[in-house]
Amino acid sequence: MKDSLDLEDRLVARQRPEGLNVMHQDWHKLLFLHWELRVEDIQHLIPEKLAIDTFDGKAWLTITPLTITNVRPPYLPALPYLSWLYELNVRTYVHLDGVPGVWFFSLDANNMPAVLGARTFFSLPYFNARIMCEEDGADVRFWSARQDRKGEFAASWTIGNDLPPAEPGTLEFFLVERYCLYAEDAGRIYRSRINHRPWPLQEAKKIEGLRYGVVAADSIPMPVGEPIAQCGGPVFVDVWAPERVR
Repeated sequence: MKDSLDLEDRLVARQRPEGLNVMHQDWHKLLFLHWELRVEDIQHLIPEKLAIDTFDGKAWLTITPLTITNVRPPYLPALPYLSWLYELNVRTYVHLDGVPGVWFFSLDANNMPAVLGARTFFSLPYFNARIMCEEDGADVRFWSARQDRKGEFAASWTIGNDLPPAEPGTLEFFLVERYCLYAEDAGRIYRSRINHRPWPLQEAKKIEGLRYGVVAADSIPMPVGEPIAQCGGPVFVDVWAPERVR
């Protein structure tokens, strides 16, 4: 296992994988909320085979609410109800064998078939949740909670002006330019590739009513201070089937 990654590793990860993707999704109106953490705060929550990916020696925690539409297999039309959902994910950053990616502590969604499908075929920790999202132009209000209001998240924000693309080597690039997902099932590690254009980013303005009890629900130490925030999307995403690593 490589102890650390260089910029070339991160750029190679953005290349489109070989073979046919198994799914397409469109991601809209994302809010990225990033907090710095100590590696030891989350090391015990990550499979031993994975290394926590760090920037200047620090781990990072990200919460991302988003809208997903047009979920479908390649070359087939989207189906009513099954093809859209609201989602909230809580993640950190890892790498294995020189490939940087994302480790999800949890993913909450308001579409039960999608939850069951992702748990079954991608081994991802999805939870069925009640999610409400209101959009009025650039203004977004998002609320999510699992049964008995566990794992609650709430925020409102305004999507601001366009930002330049994240420059390779910067913290911004480290946090948003991620093109694979890691998961564990029965002690085995799986890697799923994704591909889309580099993130179109926007300012995140007027963030209000922020509550993120979902962090404690995932047994993660609560971060302190104001997060680094950006808006992102839309991106049109192709997803490849999980492959067992090693």
